[in-house]
Amino acid sequence: MAKAGYHHGNLRQALVEAALALIAEKGPQGFTLSEAAKEAGVTPAAVYRHFQGREDLLAEVARQGYAIFADLMEHAFNDGRPSALAAFEATGRAYLAFARRFPGHYMAMFESGLAPGAYPELAQAAQRSRAMMERAAARLSEQLPPGRRPPAAMFSAHVWAMSHGVVELFARGTPGAHAPFSPEDLLEAGIGIYLRGLGLLPPDR
Repeated sequence: MAKAGYHHGNLRQALVEAALALIAEKGPQGFTLSEAAKEAGVTPAAVYRHFQGREDLLAEVARQGYAIFADLMEHAFNDGRPSALAAFEATGRAYLAFARRFPGHYMAMFESGLAPGAYPELAQAAQRSRAMMERAAARLSEQLPPGRRPPAAMFSAHVWAMSHGVVELFARGTPGAHAPFSPEDLLEAGIGIYLRGLGLLPPDR
């Protein structure tokens, strides 16, 4: 049966929603364009009016994911309020929240094997999310003397990698469901250790 969005002329978005459902079921590499068409309630030929192929469809899913992700990060950062540290920690929690709430987008972004540079709009959306994390890192590192400040891109990349690792190992399915600590606690502790190493937090007593 055709999706409601298709009846309203929004076939492109209906195909994105179909892809998200299939990604949740089979993973980003586990479905065909014909299956996406069937899920959306249209013929495979209709898909090509909007997407050149399955990779093009996945790129749009990932692009929308990065847009949502950047919006969440910007909201969590809250222009550095109430403090640079609190805002920075909030972006880490937002990463976990995004992976949980938008698993289909998350997998399209990070597990589809897409090269963002091959899709200009995807690359732009991905850069916006990276820039948001770099902004949070730069604001926090202003507390350090200029000679001791790590490059914001490196600082944010370290925390991004830590957040991604917590999501992959402890926040998604098995063995994540059986983690000895909550993902939030693991990430908070890891960020705390990292920031203490930089001198941005006092050492534990």
